Amino acid sequence: MMSRRLLAALLLLALPTAAAAQRGPTPVVLPRTILFIGNSFTQGAHSAVRNWHAGTVTDLTGAGYCGVPALFKLFTEEAGLRYAVSLETQGGQSLAFHYDQRRHLFDRAWDIVVLQEFSTLDRDRPGDPSRYIRSVGQLAALFRARNPAVRIDLMATWSRADQTYLPNGRWYGRGIAAMADDLRLAADRARRAHPAITGVIPVGQAWTRAFAAGVADPNPYDGTTYGQANFWSYDQYHASIAGYYLEALMVFGRITGVDPRTLGRNERAADELGLSPDLAASLQLVAREQLAAG
Repeated sequence: MMSRRLLAALLLLALPTAAAAQRGPTPVVLPRTILFIGNSFTQGAHSAVRNWHAGTVTDLTGAGYCGVPALFKLFTEEAGLRYAVSLETQGGQSLAFHYDQRRHLFDRAWDIVVLQEFSTLDRDRPGDPSRYIRSVGQLAALFRARNPAVRIDLMATWSRADQTYLPNGRWYGRGIAAMADDLRLAADRARRAHPAITGVIPVGQAWTRAFAAGVADPNPYDGTTYGQANFWSYDQYHASIAGYYLEALMVFGRITGVDPRTLGRNERAADELGLSPDLAASLQLVAREQLAAG
């Protein structure tokens, strides 16, 4: 006959199982969904970033682009975070194009949305934010209708060297920071006009900070200084790998709240794309400082 002491011990062992049965199955925690809408500056055009890590993100257009969203995805994995990353992009187009012609592709509930406008705000009237502000409002209303708690961030991009240093450029003669500052001001205006917008990701200001710190050369037309990165691709318009890497660091830091420096000098994407550990660490520091500055 089983002793009372042994019976009591067996009953104690069974208690956790019974309690677990009462609680039911462990709930499945789904990854946060994030959508990137933009153009070639989100695609990573004219660099190895464009098709890097194909399959880790979902291109809603079916074109197979990965770009900055794929960098963001890897950073989150390295940080131990779970995000389901999608993008809807079209080179050379504005947010108005995406709303007018592509909204059927992304008209659903998202946790987070990042919006990136055409590099000069308006192709026909460079520097004019009117259409940008209107399109932000239309997209924000669409996403809020699907998920009232959605987070929507605007990406303010960088100064184009061709628009700054060439005589026919809209920002010619005003210094390398001027274009990025104007784009940031436009994003700030859009945010004030539409309270649904959560914040602005100051990518352009991060580039300017890197120039001031000597991490990157501010003028590709007079050669690249030894020891400094060139943030532009061959057209002095789109970004190089280093430029897109800094863009992705800024998105990562702003969206997740994680210090980009925690990725470390031996971060995997930097290694795979050919950025030195020193440069990776420098760009992570620039991103951290700019995020702190706002």
